[in-house]
Amino acid sequence: MKDNKKVAVIGTGFVGMSCAYALLNQNACDELLLIDKDTLKAKGEAMDLNHSLAFSPAEMYIHDGNYEDCADADIIVIAAGVNQKPGESRVDLLKRNTAVFETIVNPVLKSGFNGIFLIATNPVDIMTHITWELSGFNKNRVIGTGTSLDTARLRYLLGHFFRISPKNIHAYVMGEHGDSEMIPWSQAMIATKPILSVCGDFGELKKIGDEVKFAAQKIIEAKSATYYGIGMALVRIIKAVLNDENSIITVSALLESSYGASSVYAGVPGVINRSGVCDVVELQLTKEELKLLQDSFDFIKDTVKTIF
Repeated sequence: MKDNKKVAVIGTGFVGMSCAYALLNQNACDELLLIDKDTLKAKGEAMDLNHSLAFSPAEMYIHDGNYEDCADADIIVIAAGVNQKPGESRVDLLKRNTAVFETIVNPVLKSGFNGIFLIATNPVDIMTHITWELSGFNKNRVIGTGTSLDTARLRYLLGHFFRISPKNIHAYVMGEHGDSEMIPWSQAMIATKPILSVCGDFGELKKIGDEVKFAAQKIIEAKSATYYGIGMALVRIIKAVLNDENSIITVSALLESSYGASSVYAGVPGVINRSGVCDVVELQLTKEELKLLQDSFDFIKDTVKTIF
């Protein structure tokens, strides 16, 4: 990977700009490219970010541009897409978003881009699969945010419940970033101590799990959209790639044999470095947990079949 670390964010809506703002504040890259079909908005967002550089620790080149400028990017974040219309089915929404992604991925490839795609657009597991199909890239280089935010929400809530820093909670949300996601409680730890041995009331843990699953819905009801959390999740993944960290993050990765899966993108703990997802960490799940996870895989695969 070259010395100049360049990230392109496609889609300057709430999610894309939350990612861009977090990149700036964490000084996570050297160059930040903003692209949007509304070129004037992308230009305005770049100007606004540039005007904050005097207050930032970053020495960053921030600019708007077009798909041709993606040629030398290390990572392209796709945060673009269309919103669901009243009465529109999930399948019809997916088909419209697939059409949008075709208008993005094809010109990006034409630029000569040879880096890593990082997808944030929902339903993220399916849109990541679509990007992989459209790009023809190696599976390692097409990543979705997956259940990274769900996992962060789980660790925050468990930390609050046990009065322990979330940084010392080791627990994961896996499967679809959506209603079929699951939590392998058998693998949840405080430091090295199993949470199930600390909390005898599984009902409390189930409440926490439900709060994680429906968190986005509550936030959307309160403020119409969620974006800060996913913006930070994107930057965490970006830094793991750019800094060759070999960090474990629950991203949407293509599974071909792990957990009994076959060609499905879903949220699992993955080892992230400059090559993308270099490995999948296979946890020792109980039979019941593995069944829940495989049910989630099946749901994703059935939905993907409606597109291809």
